[in-house]
Amino acid sequence: MSHSSSLKIALIQTDLYWKDKTANLSMLEEKIWGIKEKLDLIILPEMFPTGFSMDAPELAEPMNLTICKWMKQISAQTKAVVTGSAIIQENGNYYNRLIWVTPDGSVKHYDKRHLFRMADEHDHYAAGKSQPIFEWKGWKICPQVCYDLRFPVWSRNYRLYDQMAYDLIFYVASWPAPRASAWDQLLPARAIENLAYSVGVNRVGTDGNQVPYVGHSAVFDFKGKELIHLGEKERVEVIELEKTELENYRSKFPAWMDADDFTIDRRVQE
Repeated sequence: MSHSSSLKIALIQTDLYWKDKTANLSMLEEKIWGIKEKLDLIILPEMFPTGFSMDAPELAEPMNLTICKWMKQISAQTKAVVTGSAIIQENGNYYNRLIWVTPDGSVKHYDKRHLFRMADEHDHYAAGKSQPIFEWKGWKICPQVCYDLRFPVWSRNYRLYDQMAYDLIFYVASWPAPRASAWDQLLPARAIENLAYSVGVNRVGTDGNQVPYVGHSAVFDFKGKELIHLGEKERVEVIELEKTELENYRSKFPAWMDADDFTIDRRVQE
């Protein structure tokens, strides 16, 4: 894998067809092919094939079926990582699973840890048990899903030998409009406290349960400075992040070296 000081990311802020995988994959493919720049990472919203639904038995599919194969195709064609979450069935459980597909066809995943109680997500899906860090082109990247944003201990950047565990944290989301102010404040907070770039990709439109979404997808640098904000309409934007700037700041302001040591019991109670 090649290493790069820069990472070019596409944020896909879009409405979604309610529980219609064929329509969503076709629409997203069209949006992705409308991007003329060479990309390193394409980020889609939470449950991008269906919208945020609790109808897991109806909508779930196993790994390496339609959704994964579509993601592999897009990744191979664009030479970029494609990521976003979908409803996956595995070993008798349903997961809100963030899937990470690289151009060589390899697939990794992160299962959403914090299930949104107010929508009864915890009654329909199994919680994730581990927090992976993905590596791509010399960048270490931490994946998160929507409600995870409210729980900073889970996403806390930690000291790994003589450096930090990750350089970028991103959230794929179906974050409702009434709580947009929390989204707007927590995304930069995650950047500041973790000395890392923070990226959030949220959907827009109104879903089949009449829940409205206003987007506000955004990117913040390691000091919490807003680099881009996508507003409230369907929009696709590309941004290039620089790792050298991050490393220089961490060197000049090494607050991470004074962080408290702790461990997390990642086991989920059955």
